[in-house]
Amino acid sequence: MPDIKRRTLLAGMAALPAAACTELAETGPAGDIFDAAEGWHRTAHRALASRQALAREYAPDDRSPDVKGNGTVRVESPEYRAAQADGFANWRLQVGGLFDNPLSLSMDDIRALPQRTQITRHDCVEGWSAIAEWTGPQLSALLDAAQLREEANFIVFRCADVLYGRDYYESVDLVDAYHPQTIIAHDLNGSPLPEKNGAPLRMRIERQLGYKHAKYLTGIEAVASFEQIGDGKGGFWEDIGDYQWYAGI
Repeated sequence: MPDIKRRTLLAGMAALPAAACTELAETGPAGDIFDAAEGWHRTAHRALASRQALAREYAPDDRSPDVKGNGTVRVESPEYRAAQADGFANWRLQVGGLFDNPLSLSMDDIRALPQRTQITRHDCVEGWSAIAEWTGPQLSALLDAAQLREEANFIVFRCADVLYGRDYYESVDLVDAYHPQTIIAHDLNGSPLPEKNGAPLRMRIERQLGYKHAKYLTGIEAVASFEQIGDGKGGFWEDIGDYQWYAGI
């Protein structure tokens, strides 16, 4: 399989303002699920990422007593309510779109992957912030395992919640997608995510404002453009005109 070209990683940066990133953290063997992705296009990602900086990480004593729920804090769909009642035992995260090896992962699959724990500050566009500990696998590991195609430029996050009659979604370019602090979080401060904070899965995009950190995650989709998604602007709030696509901090 040919290596992904450097221009693919830079495509999102050419079209839209550049996102932040840093060198990939070493997380050890990824397990059998990642056998097909071993060594695949990691050199190019590291070369690009090494130019960027990590978001600040904090000590355990710095954690806020609570992390406010914002936007959707309760998902009313019958499917979500049933999944929550069952402890999300049958929840699946679908990884599809422009991949050669699409994935369908259970919560057990996700917890079995190499994990990253980070204590970072969540900054909301509304002006509040909170420091919390988040745990989950790096998004980059899933993208490598699913074998991202060369024509992919953006990663779209599909969600279970609906606001104003619209399905919630968000997206990032490949630079933020491969940032080592971009993780699929399932734990908050050492416990499973509460519903108000996005149970059972949410994104952590640590170099961007909170509305980019999609909650109630059901799918990860690689796309060449946003043309056929929503109103074509790359996210729920972006489509309705409230916020910009790039929310770097």
